Amino acid sequence: MTQPERRAGSGSGSSAAGEPISAIDWLDALNQAGITPPEPDVATSALVPEVRTVTLGASNAGAVGLLPASVTGLPVTLWQGSETETLLRRIDLLDVTGLPAMQALFFTLLLAEADPPADAARDPEAEDPLLLARIDRLAEIGALDPALALIERAGQTRSPALFSRWFDLSLLAGIETQPCRRVAGDPDVAPSQSIRIFCLARNRDWETAALLLETASALGTLEPSEERLLTRFLHVDLDDTALALPPPANITPLLFRLSEAIGEPLPTSDLPRAYAYYDLRGRAGWKAALEAAERLARSGALPENRLLGLYSGGKPSASGGIWDRVAAVQAFDAAIAVPRPDPEIVAERLPEAWQAMQDAGLETTFAALYGKRLVPYTEREDLAGRLATRAVLLAPEAAALSRQIAPAGPTEAFLLALAKGQPSAVEAPSTRAKIITRGFAATTRPPERIQRLISDGQLGEAILEAMQLYAFAMQGNLPDIAPALATFRAIGLEETARSAALQLLLLDERG
Repeated sequence: MTQPERRAGSGSGSSAAGEPISAIDWLDALNQAGITPPEPDVATSALVPEVRTVTLGASNAGAVGLLPASVTGLPVTLWQGSETETLLRRIDLLDVTGLPAMQALFFTLLLAEADPPADAARDPEAEDPLLLARIDRLAEIGALDPALALIERAGQTRSPALFSRWFDLSLLAGIETQPCRRVAGDPDVAPSQSIRIFCLARNRDWETAALLLETASALGTLEPSEERLLTRFLHVDLDDTALALPPPANITPLLFRLSEAIGEPLPTSDLPRAYAYYDLRGRAGWKAALEAAERLARSGALPENRLLGLYSGGKPSASGGIWDRVAAVQAFDAAIAVPRPDPEIVAERLPEAWQAMQDAGLETTFAALYGKRLVPYTEREDLAGRLATRAVLLAPEAAALSRQIAPAGPTEAFLLALAKGQPSAVEAPSTRAKIITRGFAATTRPPERIQRLISDGQLGEAILEAMQLYAFAMQGNLPDIAPALATFRAIGLEETARSAALQLLLLDERG
């Protein structure tokens, strides 16, 4: 694995099997399952949505995942009826960028405890292609902590591929001590000679590391960029005025980490999302940390409260771009977070804060942070009232909060009915709303091909197909809306259907 990205609020909850759960933080879910996170300094990561589904399968010790069926509601037989190659292709091609409801559902699928497909090898030490694909997509999303925890659950040294991913992601998370100790104790597990040299040096065995580097250089077994960076890394006594090295043409986690170690860190903005974690470690400055946090929050890999914490981390030093967004959020949070907010000040600052978060594609993050507190402001007849209603409907608690709101017009009446799962109770105000209503009608069934997948025990594949339909709908293919929503509802993902439908109506205007 050379590039972990091949293409990734707060809240906690628990449920008994079959009961609804809401906004489960993945770390809390791991604690419920008795799983220890990889290292104590790893930050919490993405939230998992409410999921309810069909009858649960029996627990199986062979199922590799972080979230048990009692948490997700998904059976351990999720993947068993499908062919491995088909699942790999579907997972690789599925693009849910900018689709929060689908991102949350995708996290659930990637983290769910589930047995491998029936055609997978039964040798416990054999490669599990589906497991590797799940880890790779988590890394691509930027969810390093869940990816590392999944690797630990599977066994870091179970296979060379798992060890390689463990090492790469540990480098990006800045927690490579443990895998390096493993390499030092058993050189044969090192994914490459360059990694062995790095680990020897990191463990202060400088002489052996230098000897291996000299031998590899003489034999020409290292890439030029590896050789240059390792040489600079080993020879810390080099003149400080030495010219900076050219950036590697092909970045790997090791080369990225070596560049940082020699004092020549590489910018992460153009690198795969997993690399953004470097900027969250407080070494690249506040602006870089803010940009990385927003990037990770957009993919669902960063809790909204951590993003808010970074927004609140200082005073904007300039104007324009991200600094205006920070200032707007800080001003709004200062107005609404006090014990007794002044309604007029909150209403005055809400439009600017909403627009700032909309510009960043973070409306659902804003809604998760403030939706519940904005319920009283939905009674206003001005712009602030309309935006408050929108934030409430995009919040994780929309179904419950919507019962506290009176509609201000036909559009709001439909949105509130939709949040309650009853869009047919009012007249649909637009063509798109009419299609959504059909998706919630009892007579609307999933497409025949998806019904066949469900009947054949290919539930995971059916969910992926429905997610793809929804993605097509958000790209403008309106006929796909109804069958996608009908599929989610047919397999028990009611809350996903409601959130997806609301987002389809409320987020579309951002383009």
